[in-house]
Amino acid sequence: MSSKFTDAMGRLFDFETTAELLQYDFVQQALLAGAILGLLAGVIGPLIISRQMAFSVHGTSELSLTGAAAALLVGVSVGLGAVAGAVVAAILFGLLGTRARERDSVIGVVMAFGLGVAVLLLWAYDGRTGAAFSLLTGQIVAPGGTGIALLAACAAIVIGALVFMYRPLLFASTDPEVAAARGVPVRALSIVFAVLVGITAALGVQIVGALLVMALLITPAAAATRVARGPLAATVLSVVFAEVAAVGGILLALAPGVPVSSFITTIAFAIYVVCRIIGSARRRTGGGRRAPVAA
Repeated sequence: MSSKFTDAMGRLFDFETTAELLQYDFVQQALLAGAILGLLAGVIGPLIISRQMAFSVHGTSELSLTGAAAALLVGVSVGLGAVAGAVVAAILFGLLGTRARERDSVIGVVMAFGLGVAVLLLWAYDGRTGAAFSLLTGQIVAPGGTGIALLAACAAIVIGALVFMYRPLLFASTDPEVAAARGVPVRALSIVFAVLVGITAALGVQIVGALLVMALLITPAAAATRVARGPLAATVLSVVFAEVAAVGGILLALAPGVPVSSFITTIAFAIYVVCRIIGSARRRTGGGRRAPVAA
């Protein structure tokens, strides 16, 4: 076994080192960023599950990497670049994948092209390789005060938009044909929601990385819908689970100094397994129903 891995695991529960690191501003900013991202992911996650958009989240997060890599190359805000790339990807997915049967193929085609461009941009970058690697796997170092402000502003916009259109969006998510017959603008809501998902995925890239952003956007919501008995309960539990995974993952990663995504994904997966066991036990005993947005 690698000595580097062994040393890191040996420092996993070094609470003294963790306490010392918590005194630094960049660690406090990382925790704040993780908490904001956990709130945002927890709120939007159940709707992503109900609309069966897990693959589009993966595609959007991968293409936010393209925008982030372009921003890194030209020397502008990586956060803004990631958001721009994700929004463009979300709009393309919404416009080109209007039919359900062609949606996955459209996402795959656009994602493959975008990733090819991202590889080229990262290759052309002459700066630190660690900065490029962190776009894939996440990092403890938060994007600083400006990045926190961008994260908070985007989170407020996304959550505000979701609150405003929650009822018609939930209706369109559970029964799109009836919603369209009732006059709900199903296609417009789909495109707007895709953009909101894109923004959320782009923000998650800075903490979790493009490869593992689904750990926050999908896994806590999937866990919540296994045990919740309604959309509201699923949303509340999703937020709790996402916060535990995001903040807990950052705290555990401090002392060993490993990528935060390793612990965030592990915590989120453990929560999912426990919730799945609880949900299965309930169904066997007839002790409750799953939420209508269940995974």
